[in-house]
Amino acid sequence: MTYAPADLPDKLFFKIGEVSAIAGVPAYVLRFWESEFRQINPQRTSAGQRLYRKQDVERVLLIRHLLHEKKFTIKGAKRHLQSKAGQAAHTPSLLEEIRAELKTIRDLLT
Repeated sequence: MTYAPADLPDKLFFKIGEVSAIAGVPAYVLRFWESEFRQINPQRTSAGQRLYRKQDVERVLLIRHLLHEKKFTIKGAKRHLQSKAGQAAHTPSLLEEIRAELKTIRDLLT
C-alpha cells in the first residue's frame, strides 16, 4: 500500500523500512534512487542508519509516481524534477505575493 503525501504520518524522521512500506518499493530501490536523484538525501545516524525527513519521503513518493505511474525513465524523471525546481526558483513564493498585497492594502489605508 502506498501513501499520498498528505497521508504521511506526522513524524520528523522515518527509517528506510518505513519509507519502503510507505512508498511500496523495496529498500534496495530507495538506496538506488538516492544514488540517482540528489533530491533524496537522508541524514545518517552515527551508526550509518538512514533517517529520511518528511520532505525526503514526499520526494520518494513523487519519484515513484513519475517512474511507476507516469512511466518516465530515470533520465526523464531527473529532467522533470530539475525543470520543476527551475520553475519554482523563478516563481515568486506565496509568502512574497501575500506580503506585496498587504503592502498595497497598507498604502491604500494611509
